[in-house]
This record gives sequence, C-alpha cells and structure tokens, in this order.
Amino acid sequence: MNIEETIRLERFIQLKREIRGSNKHLIVGIDIAKDKHHAFMGTATGMSLVSKLIFDNTISGFEKLLTKTKKISEKHNLTKIVFGVEPTGNYHKPLGFHLIRCNFDVVLVSGVAVKRNRELLNGRWDKNDTKCAANVADLISQGKCLYYESPSTGIMDLRELLSLRKRLKKDEHSLKMRVRNGLITKYFPELDPFFKNTEKTVLAIVSCCLDTNQIISMELHDFIRLVTSTRPSLSQRKKLETIYDLAIYSIGCPMGESAKYEAQLLISKLKKVREEINELEGVVESLCKNYPQYDSLLSIPGFGPYISSTVLARIGNPFRFNNRSEVIRLSGYDLEASRSGKSSRSAVPVISKKGNSTLRYALYQAALIASARNGHVKKYFEKLLEGREREQGIKTKMRTKLAAKMLVIAWTLMKTGELFDPAYLILE
Repeated sequence: MNIEETIRLERFIQLKREIRGSNKHLIVGIDIAKDKHHAFMGTATGMSLVSKLIFDNTISGFEKLLTKTKKISEKHNLTKIVFGVEPTGNYHKPLGFHLIRCNFDVVLVSGVAVKRNRELLNGRWDKNDTKCAANVADLISQGKCLYYESPSTGIMDLRELLSLRKRLKKDEHSLKMRVRNGLITKYFPELDPFFKNTEKTVLAIVSCCLDTNQIISMELHDFIRLVTSTRPSLSQRKKLETIYDLAIYSIGCPMGESAKYEAQLLISKLKKVREEINELEGVVESLCKNYPQYDSLLSIPGFGPYISSTVLARIGNPFRFNNRSEVIRLSGYDLEASRSGKSSRSAVPVISKKGNSTLRYALYQAALIASARNGHVKKYFEKLLEGREREQGIKTKMRTKLAAKMLVIAWTLMKTGELFDPAYLILE
C-alpha cells in the first residue's frame, strides 16, 4: 500500500466520523455527464452556498470548478473541502483523477442511495441535473458515501485487460451461437448434438463442408482427411463415421454460395477472437507476475491464472479492508433477509448479489472445481453437507459459502504473502 493511498484512506475514515453537523466542511456535490457537469456547494449543516455551477468536461472546466470552490471556502471560512460524485460509466474518472492529483478529498455516492434519497428530500422522484448535484451533497453531509479508490497503474491496467477479455468472450459466444443457431440448425441439424463434445471437429465441418450434398459426394476417408488435421483417435473416427452416415438422411435445407461464404467468415472470425483471447491472457499473466500476491493466490485450490488475476484486480490493495465482512460485500456474497413481524424468525437469508458479479462468478467456479478435485477442499465440503444431503439446492448453497470463504482466504494471503495451507479450512 503506497503512502498516498494510506493518507487518503485515513482522511476518508476521519471524514466519515466528523462530517455530520460540521461547520468546517465545504461539500461539493457533482452530477456527472458526458460533456458538462453540474455542481452544488453547501455545508454539512444544510446551508446552500452555490445552487448551480455548470462546467465543461475539460481542463478549463475543472479549473473553473476549483477557482469557484476556493473563493467560496475562503468567503465562508470553510477549511476542509470534499468533492462527491455519483459514478456514471467512465465519465467521472477524469474529474476524479484530476481532483485526487490536486490533493482534494473525493468520495463516491451510490446510485441506489441517490435514487432513494431523491424521494426522501421532497416526497417526489422528479429528477434533474441541479437537484441531483444537491442530492449528492446531501448524502455526503449525512456521511453516506463511499471511498473513492485510486489503485496503482498496474491494477488499473489489469482491470482494463480483464474487462477487454470479458468483451472478447462475449464476442466468442455470440459467434458460436450464430454458427449453431444460424447455420447448423438450418443446413445440417443432425450435427448440432456433436457440438458440445467435439466442437473443434464440428467447426471444421462447418468451415469446409457443411453442405450435406458435398459430404455425400465424397468417400468416408476423404471426409475424415478433410475435417481433421491429425490422425483421428478411434472414438473420434467413430463419431465422424456417424456424422457421415447422418448426412445421407439429413433434413437440412439446400445450401447456397452465400451460406458457404457466411460459414467461412464466421469460423474465421471465431478463430481470430480466440487467438486474441489467448494473446490477451498471456499479457494478463505477465502483468500479474509483477505482484508477489499472485503466487499466493495461485496456491489456493481451484485458483488458476484467470481466477487469480480476477481476485488480484478486484481486491487491489488488501489493506483497504478492515475486516472480512467488507471483503465479502465486495463480491456480493454477504447475506441479507427481510426480517419483519411474525415472519422474521422464518426469513431465509440469501446472498445480496450487490457486489462485483465477475468476482462472484470466478469464486464460485473456483469453489466448484476445488470441491470436486482437491482432497482437502472436498473433505471440507463434505463436512458442510453432513446431515443435509437431501435438502434441495444444498450443494449450490454450500459451494456459495465455500466461495465466500475462499475469498477471505485469498484476501488474507494477499496481506501476509504466504501460500495456501489446508489448516485454513476450519469449520466455523
């Protein structure tokens, strides 16, 4: 944890403690937009000082904001200034980075809190930019704000690369579905059941001979040679023989030149996307090796390069969390329930799912793999299930609990720099 980040975190904790009713703080609430931002300036006691300040999303606009802020703080003898923004896409990041670089306190306000507080202010949900800026300032005056994380450049790069990987994986899935649902089901529907287990072979067939008439016109050995680059195994050969026989009685539509061109184009795009994903994963792995915590994460059962890099990117600085509950809330694995009245005792808590969905998914996959393949984790998982094996959905619930525990273990190892020890798997 660098010194600047430590100072910012300590200042935020102090801000949360003293902001309510303070007569020293100037609160600047900012409603973020793409081109122009709206700012509101007031005090923690509810006094409005500047109800509407519009400034451009440029360096001159930022200087306009800071100049006005300085004048107001000096005029009203407000020695402490805090800027608050509601995260809107990536539009707030340049302003936030500039304010942090100028050594100002910057906080975030949750979009959910802004929405709910809007109705509390005047009993209406009416929304406009000026009111939103005042709404942000009102929440800050109550201490209902979040720490504005400013991770190192390396962690920021890692998050951007993982975000790019997620988009590429979506492109890959989209292309696969276009091949299956747009081509195979139309021209050779009998081929679709083979897609899951022999995807590589099926894609080769789609690329060069999806037309069943073309398959029928050639000998079996020519067909096998055309769709395989190496000598097929016995099981693979049997599947190819089955596909060859199915082509004779296929109910697929006649395939024209346009469909053949589309098939070749989609397969070419799919190969290119997969090459880009492989290349990107290599870059991610090389970047992660610069962090000693990466080896600690890799030692955890079920944690491969992707899951380890995801956890490293999302936790970032492990020392910014005070306890395990804060780390679990980051993933959305914290439990919540509606407990009220007579039904309060029977309320069943469920995970909030209000954290980072990518991190939550990665951790569940790690728990799924580790509980099936690692002896220590498998034994721990069986103890969790002991006496509850017949409950509906109990395995999913216990894997979720295991995923949350693995996150806490990962956070602990990132702080200590140690490797995984099976002794960490202790039932609570």
